[in-house]
Amino acid sequence: MKKKLSKIMAVMVSLFLMLSLTACSSSTTQTTSKAQTLKKVGILQVVEHPSLNEIREAIVKELGDKGFKDGENITIDYQNAQGDQSNLKTMAQKFVNGKYDLIIAIATPSAQAVVSETKEIPIVFSAVLDPIGAGVIQNFEKPGGNVTGTSNAVSAEKVMELASQITPGIKKIGTVYNPGESNAAWVINSLKEYTAKNNINLVEATVTNSSEVQQAANSLVGKVDAIFIPNDNTVATAMPVVSQIAIKAKLPVYVTADSLVRDGGLATNGINYTTLGQETADMAVEVLNGKKPGDISAKTMSKMNVYLNKDTANALGITFPEELLKQAVQVVEKK
Repeated sequence: MKKKLSKIMAVMVSLFLMLSLTACSSSTTQTTSKAQTLKKVGILQVVEHPSLNEIREAIVKELGDKGFKDGENITIDYQNAQGDQSNLKTMAQKFVNGKYDLIIAIATPSAQAVVSETKEIPIVFSAVLDPIGAGVIQNFEKPGGNVTGTSNAVSAEKVMELASQITPGIKKIGTVYNPGESNAAWVINSLKEYTAKNNINLVEATVTNSSEVQQAANSLVGKVDAIFIPNDNTVATAMPVVSQIAIKAKLPVYVTADSLVRDGGLATNGINYTTLGQETADMAVEVLNGKKPGDISAKTMSKMNVYLNKDTANALGITFPEELLKQAVQVVEKK
């Protein structure tokens, strides 16, 4: 009797183990199968700073809101080059060699890096001010190929017109920028046209990396009536330093992005980078749903918004006109 019970128990244990192994195998297979079906999305960002972070966060949120959630039906691989060109190339190659389903490139250097690595994997860029001049696309309406995206082009003239309302009588304006960044160079050319037309002297202080920004900003003190900061990733990483120097010297700083106002710039008539990120994500959704990037028109943000920093204004002894305060979509002020 005992032998029979032992045999029965042995059989039951064996069956239990077999069922357990089958269940584990099935679970592993399901997990592997799910991982294989997830579409791979690579996000490449040139450097860490608020403007580009705002874009990336808006992209990820909008993708999720439109049904593409990280870990559910897509997997997002975020890479940040920290301003290093060799990192950009390595990260772009990682996405290409990994046969990612989509690459989202934030800022011009990122877009140039991925475009140079693949003509097949779909690419959606964001915050590329002059994508044609940067060699990213050849046509806005019909980009063709595997690339489309959004431009963060801004009007230096509109920013300067805003400046004339806040601090009229500017005769000399200084600017800090990296001439190696096509975004910045494009805006500075626009600024040069405006200053030449309006008999304003432009004083340039150029940099090649963020460690030079402090010295460049200091070099403008005593020489200008105001400072203009273009779309420039190099300078944006050091914007709080520029703001501190300018406030100490009682110089208003006019900028081209909402995040630069939050970092101490006085004002801008510029782009909402959250909206820019959302527009980029909407293009990415079209691509993930099967549309070819080359069939999606690239887009420039047509709507500019006024952003004001009241804390900076108070530190400079400047009072914003009431009509501008009513017009502004955001007024930075410590509560």
